[in-house]
Amino acid sequence: MSTATGFRGYQRIGENITQGKPDMHEAIDCYREVKPGRYGALGKPLEGSNLWPDNPPNFSSLMEEYISLLTDLARNIMRGIALALGGSANEFEGDKAGDPFWVMRLIGYPGASDAKCPEMPENDIGCGAHTDYGLLTLVNQDDDIPALQVRNLSGEWIWAVPIPGTFVCNIGDMLKIWSNGLYEPTLHRVINNSPKYRVSVAFFYEPNFYAAIEPLEICKQKTGGVEKFGRAVYGEHLVRKVTTNFVM
Repeated sequence: MSTATGFRGYQRIGENITQGKPDMHEAIDCYREVKPGRYGALGKPLEGSNLWPDNPPNFSSLMEEYISLLTDLARNIMRGIALALGGSANEFEGDKAGDPFWVMRLIGYPGASDAKCPEMPENDIGCGAHTDYGLLTLVNQDDDIPALQVRNLSGEWIWAVPIPGTFVCNIGDMLKIWSNGLYEPTLHRVINNSPKYRVSVAFFYEPNFYAAIEPLEICKQKTGGVEKFGRAVYGEHLVRKVTTNFVM
C-alpha cells in the first residue's frame, strides 16, 4: 500500500496509526474503485483499483461478491435506521447515500506471544481507540477470539464478545451528524490477548462521496430544534483521515 496505489493494498504491522501510535495489525485495504478524474482534485489521492492477492485464484471474485452482499445488507439496515428516526425508509437514498462509497479492511492481529517479538513495535494495542468516520460499519470477526472492546456510557471498556453468525454494527461519525446526536458512534479498540492470530473483516458503508452532511430536520425536531453539529462533506472527511492514518 502506498500513495501511488490510492492507499490500496497490503499494509505491514505498525504502518496504521491511531492517535499517533502504531497499531499492532496488518491488513489488506480496499476502497470503491475510483477512475481518474471521477471526484476531481479532492478524490485524486484515492484514485486506483484494488490490489487483490493472486492466491487463492478466486480471492477477488469472492471479495467482490461479499462486498455486493454487504452493500445490500447495510442499505437495508440504513432503511431501518431511517424509519426509527421518524423519516421515510428512503431518507438516506438519493444525494445522501444513494451512490454509497465503501471501504473494506481485511485485518490480521498477531497473537499475544508474537506481539512481543523484537521486530514488532512496542505496543500491545491491535488498534487504538477510535470511532469510525463513515455511516455504518459491519464487522465480521473470528468466532472464538474476544479482542474487540467498546466503551460504554459509564466510561468502562467492555468486551464485544463474538456471537457466531452475526456482525458487530458500528455507528459512524457521519450518522452522528445526520441524526443530530441521536445515534452516537461508539468508541472502540482492539486488544488481542489470545495466543491465536485473529482475523476480522470490517466493511464501511459510507455516504456518497460528495454528500453534504448536516443534521436532518426530523432529528433537529427531536433534539430541541438546535443543530448540534456543523456541516461536513464526506469526501473531505475521508481524504483527510486516509492521508494522515498511515506511515509510508
